[in-house]
Amino acid sequence: MSHLAPPLDWRRLDRPALDAAFNNSAAVDGSLAIVEHWGEQSAALKARHPATLDLAYGPRPRQRIDFVKASEGGPTLVFFHGGYWQARSKDFFTFTAAGLLPAGINVAYVGYTLAPEASLDGIVAEARAAVDWLGAHLAAFGGDPARMFVSGWSAGAHLAAMVSDNPLVRGGLGISGIYELAPIAACYVNDKLGLDAAAADRNSPARHIPLTMPPFDLVVGGAELPLLRQQTADYAAALAAAGKTVQYEEIAGANHFTILDHLADPEGIIARRLRRLMAA
Repeated sequence: MSHLAPPLDWRRLDRPALDAAFNNSAAVDGSLAIVEHWGEQSAALKARHPATLDLAYGPRPRQRIDFVKASEGGPTLVFFHGGYWQARSKDFFTFTAAGLLPAGINVAYVGYTLAPEASLDGIVAEARAAVDWLGAHLAAFGGDPARMFVSGWSAGAHLAAMVSDNPLVRGGLGISGIYELAPIAACYVNDKLGLDAAAADRNSPARHIPLTMPPFDLVVGGAELPLLRQQTADYAAALAAAGKTVQYEEIAGANHFTILDHLADPEGIIARRLRRLMAA
């Protein structure tokens, strides 16, 4: 299991340095234009492929799922979007289905209430509710509820990890995720999240590894911020130490945004990993 060396200690950073250490948008030139392009690509993909949009899994406006169908009775990837639990929506990420649809993999994109309207506890509860809802209704839309996998990017990878203990989940893949929330509670991201020490503990996947957990792959970009890379490496090491089935890869040259190109391309590293994981 590879690891960053030497390990970084976020506690030694002052507030401005810690803020910068987790500010992915500022670290990547043109990140706003990249995200805008994601939205355009996502709208175009939904226009080309059968999609059942805005399925309600709860009463709140963002408790909605877009289901993009690739094959009748095929496996389904449940994808949680990123944005530090306080920005963006499922509608920016449908473009990533392009890497999976040719393999007959359906994709369900989950929306959730954003902070500060919802606490992180509430957001995690919504993610759990979405998985349960899909388990009960997936067959009606052409998916196989016995072959449901989870993934997500950035904050969405955190949510994928948090629901990995659900017995409906057969496996998962986290992309550039947050798995230890103590540094998040100390930086600008917490201005809207409002985490205290207890909430950070409850919602840190690295501190609460389930007794029963399916195989979980972890990827991060080699050009990402060092503390983001360390989040993934540390979580992979923690899973391995707990005896869980985990595969870790740092994708050379990928930053926090371009890493999703490896999911949207059928020959991309992440798309290939998911095909292997979902075929096992």
